[in-house]
Amino acid sequence: MKSIFRIVCLLLLGIWVGAAIFFSAAVAPNVFGALREAGIANSSTVAGSIVARLLSILNRGGFELAVFILVMSFFLTYGQTKLRRITQMISVAIMAIMTGLGHWVVAARMATLRTAMQLPIDQIAPTDPRRIEFDSLHRYSVAMFLVAIVAALVAFILLARKSEPPAVAGG
Repeated sequence: MKSIFRIVCLLLLGIWVGAAIFFSAAVAPNVFGALREAGIANSSTVAGSIVARLLSILNRGGFELAVFILVMSFFLTYGQTKLRRITQMISVAIMAIMTGLGHWVVAARMATLRTAMQLPIDQIAPTDPRRIEFDSLHRYSVAMFLVAIVAALVAFILLARKSEPPAVAGG
């Protein structure tokens, strides 16, 4: 039964990491690029709305997945060295924290700022304090998502490695 849960956790974690990397490397930059090339008015606002919705799915899903794997880790890491067990749990906890904060704190604050601006972000001066804060939050969002991906990769690698055999006394 333990191996089935391990496989399920690996599969879910692998899917999330793949989706997160694909989103970061392909989806987000291409949505912005395609809309700008099309000459659509307020293309950054439209692209940002699309990307924000997709990122919301990834952040919520990453948080829920991390909480599930964290609970499962208590069972899946039983019998492993203390260092490996703690490292895996910390990695998954970091993934949960980064995706949770990214969704419920940073993205929520960015949405509030977009509403307060009352104009599309493309029409707000780069020197406007709200735009400066929005851009700063965007950088935090990107950094937090990257940390979540790295933490998930560490957890994936640790979970994928076979458990060490228990130490034999007097050997």
